[in-house]
Amino acid sequence: MSIYNLIIHAIFWLFGFLVIWKINYCETSMDRYNKKTVSIIIPARNEEKNLPVLINSIKKQNFNLKEIILVDDSSSDSTPKIGRNFKIRVLTLNNLPPGWVGKSWACYNGAKIATGDYLIFLDADTTLLPGAINNITSCLYNNGGVLSIQPYHQVKKFYENLSLFFNIILMAGIGVFTPLQSKVRPIGAFGPCLACSKSNYFKIHGHRDIKGEILEDIEIGKKFINEGIDLSCYGGKGTINFRMYPGGLKELIKGWSKSFTMGAGSTSIPILLMIIAWIFGAIFPVNLLVRGLIMSDKTYLLYSLIFYIAFMIQVYWMSYRIGNFHIIASIFYPFTLIFFIIIFFYSMFLTIFKKKVSWKDRDIKV
Repeated sequence: MSIYNLIIHAIFWLFGFLVIWKINYCETSMDRYNKKTVSIIIPARNEEKNLPVLINSIKKQNFNLKEIILVDDSSSDSTPKIGRNFKIRVLTLNNLPPGWVGKSWACYNGAKIATGDYLIFLDADTTLLPGAINNITSCLYNNGGVLSIQPYHQVKKFYENLSLFFNIILMAGIGVFTPLQSKVRPIGAFGPCLACSKSNYFKIHGHRDIKGEILEDIEIGKKFINEGIDLSCYGGKGTINFRMYPGGLKELIKGWSKSFTMGAGSTSIPILLMIIAWIFGAIFPVNLLVRGLIMSDKTYLLYSLIFYIAFMIQVYWMSYRIGNFHIIASIFYPFTLIFFIIIFFYSMFLTIFKKKVSWKDRDIKV
């Protein structure tokens, strides 16, 4: 076995620390921001199961909100009724104009009727923790510009652990959790939670100019950056949680496959290369194990064990900062990694050959 091969794969392992070196979280640090009024905008389509949890978590905040706006994107379930039962403002959109993607259309219309100084866009499957609005508005006030938060992933069913590598690579791909931190601009924003002043939102014409983009979060983040408005990205631990695809394995597969390939295409080349190298490195221990068993070579088996433990510890170190993934998902990480690779190539097939994806009972052209 070549020593150079071992050194190269050890470097690949180190890349994992570089792409997710430190994740910053929102913390409340001042009171002056309380003078700002806040409108929460929830774009929703067929979200009757998720909305009560989110709205209850908003109602429990120790922050005097200006308003909560539920934008119903032509739902066929009880989404608008739930909003009315909670006595929040409900805006129903019945027709999606040509060229628009549903979420962008909902966000844009919600922002147009909002009256707060700050706008906080929340996906319906998110949940705010106590003090979350204080944390978000404090960070927004301190940083200026725009704030984007990737929620902490709450795993409740065992199959949801299959989202592990998607979450890791999504966090790494944004490009700002490296040792360089704020010296590197993110490639875009996270989608589930976006906060900005109303004036900054309409300075870039909101979602109007990226109305047909499937990855509206990445594209609106780029718009802010191109207009010279700072974009800060944070992890959601301690502020905001979500459950991704609680409707079963089929929903999880459909959800991750709808846009993950395009997200990879937006990642900066150096970060993308390090992620790819890290994935190859994570497969290396399995390769050594198979070769060692076939050749009955104890040296291969020893190096396989060393690299496996190294990657296992690293994956767990990543996972606990982005979600409450079960430790088994890290111990048996090759299975969750193989699942990620399969779904990634399935997403590539949908993007390149079928040129459409399906979500929330809508076909979306790619």
